[in-house]
Amino acid sequence: MEGKNISTHPEIPGEKSQTGTALVETATAAIQGFGPINKIHQHLCAFHFYGHDMTRQVEAHHFCAHQNEEMRQCLIYDSPNKDARLIGLEYIVSENLFMTLPDDEKRMWHSHEYEVKSGVLFMPGVPGPIQRQDLDKVAKTYGKVIHFWQVDKGDDLPLGIPQVMMALTRDGQLYNNLKQDVETRYNVCFDSERENRKSMTGPMHGIHPMANAGGKGIKTVLRETDCKPVGSVPRVFV
Repeated sequence: MEGKNISTHPEIPGEKSQTGTALVETATAAIQGFGPINKIHQHLCAFHFYGHDMTRQVEAHHFCAHQNEEMRQCLIYDSPNKDARLIGLEYIVSENLFMTLPDDEKRMWHSHEYEVKSGVLFMPGVPGPIQRQDLDKVAKTYGKVIHFWQVDKGDDLPLGIPQVMMALTRDGQLYNNLKQDVETRYNVCFDSERENRKSMTGPMHGIHPMANAGGKGIKTVLRETDCKPVGSVPRVFV
């Protein structure tokens, strides 16, 4: 699939960080703990597209931490560099947990089987045999992704409404220029890795028909509604 993908890194507006700010950050880093961040142990690279527009495809770098064996949560950046922008979040759950979700909720989750088996989801810098041990598990999971920053449009700040994103599910969807750019920068070959992952399997019960938006588009929209005033909420403390 040929197409254009804008992968820009504009200068973030605002005054540049001052020396005083850097000193404060150094001091607080030495004193405070960063437990949730320190749990991050894994870097996955993949591609997302907007749930309502497959032509808008984004390179997504996931930095993930396990909550337990059946759930992990990931911060998503537009690159792995120090100045990368935090553009979204992804929650990844086992097939078992996915099956407990209401059907309307299932539509917002995507399958990972194709991403893994096609080779397009990978761990930069990690030898193939090592990453395959975990990716064999990921192939059986489902993910829910929200992006806040429309970097494909070149926005220099996170504008607009957060959007549900989806993942690739078959050949021919990913833009060739995006594929070739990532393969070159990370010295990987998706087609070769596909061969190495042929024996992997997806969810035990197959991909649920309600996953991947049920095969249709899905878009987050904003609408006005009445806001319940504080006075109508029962008081807990007198």
